[in-house]
Amino acid sequence: MKRFVWLYSLLFVLIGLGRPAQAAVWQEHPEWRALFTKAGVPPGTMLVYDEKADAWHVLDAQRARHGYLPASTFKLFNALVALETGAVKDEYEVIRWDGKTRGPADSPIAEWNRDNSLASGMRYSTLWFYQEVARRAGEQRMQAWIDKVGYGNRDINGGIDHFWLGGKLRISAEQQVDFLRRLADNKLPFSSSAQEAVRRISITESQPGYELHAKTGFGNDAAQNAAHDGLGWYVGWIERDGRRWFFALNVDMPRFSDAPKRVALAKQLLTQLGALPPAD
Repeated sequence: MKRFVWLYSLLFVLIGLGRPAQAAVWQEHPEWRALFTKAGVPPGTMLVYDEKADAWHVLDAQRARHGYLPASTFKLFNALVALETGAVKDEYEVIRWDGKTRGPADSPIAEWNRDNSLASGMRYSTLWFYQEVARRAGEQRMQAWIDKVGYGNRDINGGIDHFWLGGKLRISAEQQVDFLRRLADNKLPFSSSAQEAVRRISITESQPGYELHAKTGFGNDAAQNAAHDGLGWYVGWIERDGRRWFFALNVDMPRFSDAPKRVALAKQLLTQLGALPPAD
């Protein structure tokens, strides 16, 4: 009798494993396209997951599932690897500036051209700093962590200090949101201390009513269109009144000078969904 019960239980489990999980329903928002146009940027995608409502909102679901270069949004992952491998001891350890001026020739970026830490490098998106910690981590350890997490397409060909900028690494808006949810929930395979540190340094706004974790990214010639435009990213999550919204926006950007538009556009869409309070 016990054997029969055991076999019946095993059969039930196997049937359950063979049944595909119910796919999440994404609510399309074609009306958002007009807001992209009004913001002065070409069509792109915006994906938002409202955790409490268990609701997905999207413009262009097909594009939201298409992989693109992560550009500087990869700094979130890079910071985790840097902490886990000891490339830096904590988010405050300073790496000395090498004296090379970086940024547009007519307007060097002051925050880049000085000593930086993991925290300041995240805040100002200091490229040279994150290239250095990637070199310190090394290709073998970087690939091992990429594989363990399942980040994007897992392809780091293109150089240890360049693969997220012009190599073969690709990640979709959907995958960005999945990664962010696991980071926010402390469910990535990194240590809890590393994840907590990266959650701290990813905070871009902290107000009495909400907290915003976010990272921008811009890739040259990364739009994969005939015009070879750049690609702008804005990804992150909002914590407000005990609720969380996770989001990922990417958009083709003909000019780097258009980059600030991606943040303003994402915030406008998030405000419509109730994730952010209306602007004063």
